[in-house]
Amino acid sequence: MRREDTGIMTSPEKSRVFIQEVAPRDGFQNEAGFIPTERKIALIDALGATGVAKIEVTSFTSSKAIPALADAESVMAGIRRHPGVAYAALVPNVRGCERALACGVDEINLVMSVSAGHSLANLRRLPADSLAEFERIVGMAAGEVGIAVSLSTAFGCPFDGPVAEREVVDVVERLVGLGIVSVTLCDTTGMANPAQVRSLCGRVRARWPGLQLTAHFHDTRGMGLANAVAALEAGIDRFDASLSGLGGCPYAPGASGNVCTEDLAHMLEAMGYRSGVDLGALLDASRVLAGMLDHPVSSHLLEAGPWHRRYPLPAFARTGSMAGLRRHAQ
Repeated sequence: MRREDTGIMTSPEKSRVFIQEVAPRDGFQNEAGFIPTERKIALIDALGATGVAKIEVTSFTSSKAIPALADAESVMAGIRRHPGVAYAALVPNVRGCERALACGVDEINLVMSVSAGHSLANLRRLPADSLAEFERIVGMAAGEVGIAVSLSTAFGCPFDGPVAEREVVDVVERLVGLGIVSVTLCDTTGMANPAQVRSLCGRVRARWPGLQLTAHFHDTRGMGLANAVAALEAGIDRFDASLSGLGGCPYAPGASGNVCTEDLAHMLEAMGYRSGVDLGALLDASRVLAGMLDHPVSSHLLEAGPWHRRYPLPAFARTGSMAGLRRHAQ
């Protein structure tokens, strides 16, 4: 980004950014009712046609832990893969990696928590144990598929409180040492603020300029889009987002949905960035998703439309008559 004479940060014209859709995994895992497999497949196929860079399709985790995603193999087998879209799956352990590789995923997304408290609540192990298992998984999957790692609680933990930047940097250093080239910094419970985001993202970007960095924000406290702008200012060009703002974390008290994909794509477009996303197609997919759920969705764009929407003037205003204006006021 660059500064104009006003001192305000502005975006270079048509800079490329990448939006990565996580609703089929991060969103559906938190739904109380099971979404039928065929409806998941239809939504993922619709998302593939919107121009998003990546779709996190499902999670190869225990069906007892997350019954909403018990159909992971069936979903992966049923989707239609669009050219240019990476189809990823979350993998929590070695067994999950074996299942994902058998399904031909394009990328496995390993997940660990930076903080001990969330790691124990979410994964039943300490961060050091996750790193040890990652070493085994990298040995299995390297050269077969892309490998990414999502760092939960990078901006704070609901159990342990603040997480120091140094802790995050130390974990990223361990991951780079394992050969990981793609890392996501996750605001798991929406605790981050823009100043914190700018600082941590900038620090990691400066230390590893060649590392593929993604920002993953939740909108729990209404700062999701503001945090995305801060990440842009720090040089991040990849963002996870969830259609209609679905999402959360079953082991993070109070966590609400992710940054809404259509709201994020709309903001980036209005700012002059180029994401390759078709907003109309994205809104169509959001309407389909809304019809699949038994609760309201959190999509500002679905309700209000894009900023450039225009409305006809009221009849009294079209006349230009002061008498007409007075009659309307009465």
